[in-house]
Amino acid sequence: MYEVEIKYPLEDAGSMAARLGGLGARFAAELEQCDRYYSHPCRDFASSDEALRIRRTGDTAAITWKGPRLGGETKTRREIELPLAPDGEPCAVTVSRWHDLLAALGFSLVREVSKRRHPALLAWHGEDVAIAIDRLPGVGAFLELEVMAPAGEVPGAEARLRLLAAELGCHTPERRSYLEMLIEAAGTP
Repeated sequence: MYEVEIKYPLEDAGSMAARLGGLGARFAAELEQCDRYYSHPCRDFASSDEALRIRRTGDTAAITWKGPRLGGETKTRREIELPLAPDGEPCAVTVSRWHDLLAALGFSLVREVSKRRHPALLAWHGEDVAIAIDRLPGVGAFLELEVMAPAGEVPGAEARLRLLAAELGCHTPERRSYLEMLIEAAGTP
């Protein structure tokens, strides 16, 4: 499966939430997400355009590998995500143990990315679109539109997301990841 995502900077997150509500978006409660991104000991993920992260959201955690982005204005890439949920172990302990495992294998922590996310789901042209209004300290607010699609259906998924973005008045996508934006804002390579 491929993650087909398009992201736009927002000047007014509140009015975007209202606009989405008018289209029938069903919002869930806001939540905090903390992503830990890792570098590979033998391969430069920045050069290969890959990402490896552990994401903690409340009491859940998952490890995710994202492959190189395909061309175009969307951020479309292969994604493999596996939940991390040992029985009875607190999420913070699970994340810490996975961090220790990755460090023992030679991976190193690149940066932690924390954000406030307001997720929603919107039925659009026959499919559910995952929506997030994200706020990142020092970077700003963003609208993310995302669907998962098999390789053969990626072009249609990209077209539907662009239609939705146009309906919402979003025209200039942001192709950089939050990690890339934070690294650039900090002025570190």
